[in-house]
Amino acid sequence: MTRRLLQRPRRKRPKQRKRRPLQFSPYAWAKLIYLRDRGPTEVGGFGITEAADPWFVTDIVLVKQTCTDVTVAFDDAAVADYFDDQIDAGRHPEQFGRIWIHTHPGISARSSQVDVETFARVFGNCDWAVMFILARNGATYAELKHAGRPKAEKLSVGIDFKPEFAASDQSSWEAEYLECVREEPLPPLWDLAEWLDYEFAYSEQWPVFPI
Repeated sequence: MTRRLLQRPRRKRPKQRKRRPLQFSPYAWAKLIYLRDRGPTEVGGFGITEAADPWFVTDIVLVKQTCTDVTVAFDDAAVADYFDDQIDAGRHPEQFGRIWIHTHPGISARSSQVDVETFARVFGNCDWAVMFILARNGATYAELKHAGRPKAEKLSVGIDFKPEFAASDQSSWEAEYLECVREEPLPPLWDLAEWLDYEFAYSEQWPVFPI
């Protein structure tokens, strides 16, 4: 019996196409870390890519936004101006409007329910779009969503040092942050006076929004 089983031709399993990881240039990654650590809130922006390589992020661009510890709200007019500026620069939407990037000030990069709903609402009609999250401790999360497909596909993330990349430019990053990011404190969900006798973590004030 064993001999007969060994003599049977093996069935070939269909090869699964391996998705290329989402990659960042060292410049884009350094800028993203700078923006993440610049303030106590979340920060959001768009990834810029080259026409020949939509999976390689070469820069991060902010738009005017109101940020709390757990939310990022883009200004609609600023987003419209950003799209106009990018098109005037000769870029296509696939190069500047498909990769949504934001940070989490906590240690978890897991997408919150607000993240999921925002991604579906804003990018649901795109042929494809990516949501990328970078947490304070370096944890990352990335997913790819195609139009017409109910489930998103998780992506791996990397930094590609092979192509040429620019040096850091913290002065311009600082100017971009100050121009675009408005911090807004998030009020507690309950009266803190009731909890004076207890010690609890800062993030526990917002149990509905994991960070």
